[in-house]
Amino acid sequence: MPHVIPVTELFLLALIIIFAVPWLFWRLLRTDYYAPLVVVQIVGGILLGPGVLGAIFPAYYETVFAPPVIGALNGIAWWAVMLFVFVAGLELDLGEAWKWRRETGLTAGLALGVPLLFGAGAALILLALGNPAHWIGAKGQHWQFVLGVGMACAVTALPILVLVLQKLDVLRTALGQRILRYASLDDIMIWGVLALILVDWERVTRQAGFLIGFAIAVVLVRKLIAAIPDRDRWYIALIWLAGCGYLADWSGLHYMVGAFLAGAALDARWFGIDAIDRFRDTVLLAFMPVFFLSTGLRTTWEMGGYAAIGAAGLLLFAMVTGKLAGVGLAGRLLNWGKGESWIIGWLLQTKALIMIIFVNVLFDKGIITSGAFTALLLAAVGSTMLTIPVVSPALRRITGLTEKAG
Repeated sequence: MPHVIPVTELFLLALIIIFAVPWLFWRLLRTDYYAPLVVVQIVGGILLGPGVLGAIFPAYYETVFAPPVIGALNGIAWWAVMLFVFVAGLELDLGEAWKWRRETGLTAGLALGVPLLFGAGAALILLALGNPAHWIGAKGQHWQFVLGVGMACAVTALPILVLVLQKLDVLRTALGQRILRYASLDDIMIWGVLALILVDWERVTRQAGFLIGFAIAVVLVRKLIAAIPDRDRWYIALIWLAGCGYLADWSGLHYMVGAFLAGAALDARWFGIDAIDRFRDTVLLAFMPVFFLSTGLRTTWEMGGYAAIGAAGLLLFAMVTGKLAGVGLAGRLLNWGKGESWIIGWLLQTKALIMIIFVNVLFDKGIITSGAFTALLLAAVGSTMLTIPVVSPALRRITGLTEKAG
């Protein structure tokens, strides 16, 4: 009688692989300059998934990542990404954006709008060159796919941007705060567009009810959290997060839309910037690698590797040129100095996490296929890996930029 490995042992073995393999590559190959650990973890998820190692060693994949193990990992991944998106919403500083509203609004609008148009154009090219069924999911419509891919190309990942700014030692400078303002405003627009894409006309009454109920609940929750002791605030915030995620999903939006709204409705000062930083770092360390693996398990090469890589190259070109064109136009209108828009455009290029979260939602809702998901994932990784090598030497050439507040 063959020995059956208990599910608990398989689950723990999967965790060992998830945490050990990317960390060893990151440390031994010293990839931090081109690929921070979070990027290596995302790539590791792709390599460990069914499309690469699963195809080469099917017995390994079928044994370790059996359905019960995947179910357990998905539960951790769902909660991990909710926590992460919640923190992204919590970190929004709308007061600072309002103080610099003209410059912030113009820059953020162009930094989002132009690459959105470029990305939508790339989506139309993909549909024109091949079978639309290879790209548009079973539940997706033509306009949802085009707008969804366009927005994916326009995304700036605020949490990853924070890590990059820390790496470049400019996070707490005037330049770092400027870029965070632009990215924060873009974050609001990103989730607003996602909500528009996900509007379900069969459940639009539920969605309207959720938004109205959310607006009322925000007033009550804000009063409650402001009144209770510090030690209770995180606990109440987590209950609030789970409730918003549940009701957003029930209404036909997505639990991640609810998670972002839950964080954006609260004030970071109630929790403390240092505490939020520690909380985000803990989520990144202890939980998010599981999400990266679960994301990698969704990648597929069923259309052929060359098709996916070719589509990823087209999307990467749209992302980079669109973002640089948008920020370059803002720089001209605002009379920025030489090289300023180049640096800011590349820093706003960081995508990785939020774009991956965004396309996960599109995939969950059947708007894009697994092939489109894979191409977008590869483009997000490429875009993020280019940022530090391009920006680091450019920052050294321009003096005084880090202290320019607007």
